[in-house]
Amino acid sequence: MNINLLTSHIRKNFRQWFNYAWRLSLLGIVLSLSLIFLSSCQELRQKDDGVIHLTLWQAINPPAHREIFEKLVDKFNQTHPDIQVESIFEPEPKLPKLLTSVVANVPPDLLSFHPEYTGQFVELGAIIPLEDWLNKLPLKSDIRPNLLEEMQLGGHIWSVPMHTSNIGIFYRPKLFEAAGITEIPKTWYELRQVAKKLTIDRNGDRHPEQYGMLLPLGKGGWTVFSWFPFLFGAGGEIVTNNRPNLTNVGAIAALKFWEDLIKDGSVMLSAPERGYEEEAFLAGRVAMQITGPWTLIMKSEVDHQVLPIPAGVKAATVTGTGNFFVMKTTPAREQAAFKFLEYVLSEEFQIEWSMGTGFLPVTLKSAQSKAYQQFLTEKPLLKVFFDQLPVARSQPIIAGYSRLSDSLGRAIEATLLGESAEKALKTAQERLDLIWDDK
Repeated sequence: MNINLLTSHIRKNFRQWFNYAWRLSLLGIVLSLSLIFLSSCQELRQKDDGVIHLTLWQAINPPAHREIFEKLVDKFNQTHPDIQVESIFEPEPKLPKLLTSVVANVPPDLLSFHPEYTGQFVELGAIIPLEDWLNKLPLKSDIRPNLLEEMQLGGHIWSVPMHTSNIGIFYRPKLFEAAGITEIPKTWYELRQVAKKLTIDRNGDRHPEQYGMLLPLGKGGWTVFSWFPFLFGAGGEIVTNNRPNLTNVGAIAALKFWEDLIKDGSVMLSAPERGYEEEAFLAGRVAMQITGPWTLIMKSEVDHQVLPIPAGVKAATVTGTGNFFVMKTTPAREQAAFKFLEYVLSEEFQIEWSMGTGFLPVTLKSAQSKAYQQFLTEKPLLKVFFDQLPVARSQPIIAGYSRLSDSLGRAIEATLLGESAEKALKTAQERLDLIWDDK
């Protein structure tokens, strides 16, 4: 057989096998859960009392944050006697249960979830577009402009943000002082030099007792999320015209920077898929860690400060946003859900939620309110993340992003374990090319 025909035949068969396996797996999940789920959801149907009862699924943690949210939901219910929202805690991962609810035609009315799944929900026909509702409201112009990126897909608005945040680098000031570092790094070059100075091998056994920085080993979401500020800082993308594009100059430069840190010997790798854990930082085994204001470091008694992500070709970071989707139900229920979303975007909700949780407000008026600005003066570390908001961008929300992220995560992991960034990204791109058109 001609080699080109053979290659084409292999690719075609691989695509067919991959999609068959993925769809069969999804069908198995749906069938196995449908009967259980249907019986549990019947009680959530509309009660015959003239009031529209909405179900809202959320996975808010820790419990203290969940209590704040429940109180805010209660306030809405008290002021909207014709609409009552029932907030239901659904621990993650809840995607299989959500897909089952859509197939069984008993979805929640409102869903708080990661915006990266937007494309998948659109493909399922599970959510409704929001632009006809939102465009009529002055609230739209009050939402931070850079958050629109993760709300929009295919010319439609599919979600609204409840809160936002972003990533910075926490550091130990005493370790900086001991290493003679008097200024925080503002560029990649400076970050690399600082990480070298902070790496200390006291007994000369080539196993440092202290490393400059922790990098997250693994191929999961946290590793990919932590790398995105460097991708954006290099002017890189991973999606062009709704297709994976992992081998552009910016993406290669961003992963090459992590490769260089590894070659310098100035970083400690986390345990696999545990890059968010803080123990090494708190114990002084690493002097810097990439994370956000949700970290337990913020509440620790060890010395700590936070610096903005140093700039590559430009300053950048990645958003960590929680969004609300309106599920496809009935016109009356959807209109009632819009009322709740107006409340979520109100100054009352945004200020109370942000000040209570440490998340950042998504509307400009609430962020500039006297109450919130006073709150920020008392939280100087949080202000670092607040000041990064204008340069924060979101992860892609296209359909198939979960598979794109998985391939990208494998490339990052391979680079951390010794493969060249360029080769790792090329391999990931080739893998995605095999499956993308038939995803």
